[in-house]
Amino acid sequence: MRRIIFTLLVVFSLGKAVAQENELLNQLETLTPQKKYSQPAFKAMKIVNLQSTKLAEKGDMYMYVSHRFGSVKDGLDTFFGLDNANTKIQLIYGLTKYLQLGLSRESLRKTYAGSMKFKIFSQQDGMPVNIAGYATINLNSELDKERFPSLKYEDRLSYATQLLISRKMTNALSIELAPTYVRQNLVHEPFQEHDQLALGMGGRIKVSKRVSFNLDYVYNFSRSELSVFKNPLSVGMDIETGGHVFQLLFTNAQSTNEPGFISNAEGNWAEGDVFFGFNIVRVF
Repeated sequence: MRRIIFTLLVVFSLGKAVAQENELLNQLETLTPQKKYSQPAFKAMKIVNLQSTKLAEKGDMYMYVSHRFGSVKDGLDTFFGLDNANTKIQLIYGLTKYLQLGLSRESLRKTYAGSMKFKIFSQQDGMPVNIAGYATINLNSELDKERFPSLKYEDRLSYATQLLISRKMTNALSIELAPTYVRQNLVHEPFQEHDQLALGMGGRIKVSKRVSFNLDYVYNFSRSELSVFKNPLSVGMDIETGGHVFQLLFTNAQSTNEPGFISNAEGNWAEGDVFFGFNIVRVF
């Protein structure tokens, strides 16, 4: 009988001690500040043409198919641009949690490109913005020595680097700024500078759980007043459908590569000279 009473007392004491310990741990968790991480400011890696601060997750492979038809201004002659399409296929791989790499080929000027994007900061308690870096190198393989006898290999190259700064203002609204540097070893106009500074601006506003309207614009500070090219303005709509994001858009730049659309946007919104297109993003 004494043994039974002793055993019950021991079990009761242990149970009470465990309960007190759990209560103490709960109190400590309540007192300890927890970091709250914000959801990504953008669902896709591009706002419209402008890069967003979103990166591929580690080990994920993305395929980007970007299509830009010809100018709608041409009317029925080209069936509102459908006859003159530019297609870009890009593969993006999340090498680490903070770094993604990309390879692409664009039919316009038969351009090959390599890119990388890396995360610097994420929006969270104590950090009000997302910050990422982006860099790309493009090779124009359409140029040949038969047409340009003095052509050098480096003349085919162009570069762009960007600092991407975004903030998710509310659950529905996100904005971004993108200070940009572009280098074109071969410019399309003799009076245009090879080194160019620009500022990109963009935003996204959700209208439903799966749909948002997006807009981005890039002002090129180094553009010559004599240039026939314009600053790129693009508007679009994101539609989330399960495993991919479908983007419909209108833009005054047919190229989807940064040196191309930032420096050489050939369309003019004021004259209705714009290009319809879409991006399809699929993750594997």
